[in-house]
Amino acid sequence: MRPIEPLERYLQEWRDIYATGAGVPEESYYGPLLNLLNDIGGTLKPRVRCVGQLRNIGGGEPDFGLFTQEQVQHGEGASLPGQKPARGVVEVKAPEASLDDTLTSIQVLCYLRSYGLVLVTNYREFRLVGIAEGRQCELERFTLASDATAFQQLTIHPRVSATEQGEAFFEFLQRALLFHAPLSAPKDVAWFLASYAREARARVERADVPALDAVRQALEEALGIAFQGEKGAHFFRSTLVQTLFYGLFAAWVLWLQRGREGRFDWRRASGELHVPMIQVLFEQLSMTHRLRPLGLEEVLERAEALLNRVDAEAFFTQFSQEHTALAEAVAYLGDTTFDIYLNEVAYWRNVPSRVWSYTSGGYQVLKKWLSYREQSLLGRPLTHDEVLYVTNITRRIAALLLLEPALDEIYAKVKD
Repeated sequence: MRPIEPLERYLQEWRDIYATGAGVPEESYYGPLLNLLNDIGGTLKPRVRCVGQLRNIGGGEPDFGLFTQEQVQHGEGASLPGQKPARGVVEVKAPEASLDDTLTSIQVLCYLRSYGLVLVTNYREFRLVGIAEGRQCELERFTLASDATAFQQLTIHPRVSATEQGEAFFEFLQRALLFHAPLSAPKDVAWFLASYAREARARVERADVPALDAVRQALEEALGIAFQGEKGAHFFRSTLVQTLFYGLFAAWVLWLQRGREGRFDWRRASGELHVPMIQVLFEQLSMTHRLRPLGLEEVLERAEALLNRVDAEAFFTQFSQEHTALAEAVAYLGDTTFDIYLNEVAYWRNVPSRVWSYTSGGYQVLKKWLSYREQSLLGRPLTHDEVLYVTNITRRIAALLLLEPALDEIYAKVKD
């Protein structure tokens, strides 16, 4: 399933029901929303199933409940009456309704006390609310349209609307349906951080903030590359976000390893790393009056909340196990690695020795390529495309080397 498909289908179904002229503002559109949440839930492991019109088990009757596949019992007498939906409940209002009023209602408060997590929507706006430190708080939000009229316009051309917003909306709903899931596997933590990083990059791409110029210049000087033209600007902003999130994760790991108490705080991340470039980036972001238009504070706060939810002990246990398997693969690439310097400060780190020494046609591939592109010969720094090319060719050579045993085995079978 392509990420834009659920939103496209949702808007199409909404449009078709509206076109009959026979629907009522809220209940008539339960079907498209149910299908949307089940489409998203079907992409998760374990699958999440949306069930409508829940019975009252003490906290009221939510419009929908979000159950994991393990809660869906089969066989005679297998159902478990009264079980709570593991991933929270959904409260729905008409498109004209204000979610600000709904969030402060007794109804939502009762749902929170009973289920712990509520996705509140008026079909055009979605807000995930929970309880933190004993208080109700908004965890995430996504807005498809600012009002009912604008939302109706979106439904006129579902594919166009889905192309513009579908991927970001898809990931928002995935995060919402996974919010109550146990969080300990490194791959799950990595997925969440990557999802937030993509959202951050989208916000940076839309922004035009003069304060970024200083950061851009600092990165160019530190890395020894030039961010030229439109592609260069895109690469710079991607590098900015990537550096921030790598720094955020590394700071969290070091914070845990150093036995810090309390909650991890992204604003103090630079103090854990002691890396000048990371410190500059986080200090710039801390100047909210300068970089607030980027909207990165909100995304980093969500990432901070995510890291504070991780079962750290289980995370490091699994990470150690996965690292062992990775170490076996790395050992095949050579017992040592090299840092290949582009200039005095920028370099490709941990290039395996067998990758660096790999030859083709009698030439050492990476060394030969770089020797012809020294700044003294070119008269300019490497472009971002050239830097990425070195990274990509390094990875491809490593992949070829890791495939050697399998390729040798196939060759032996064919030869015989």
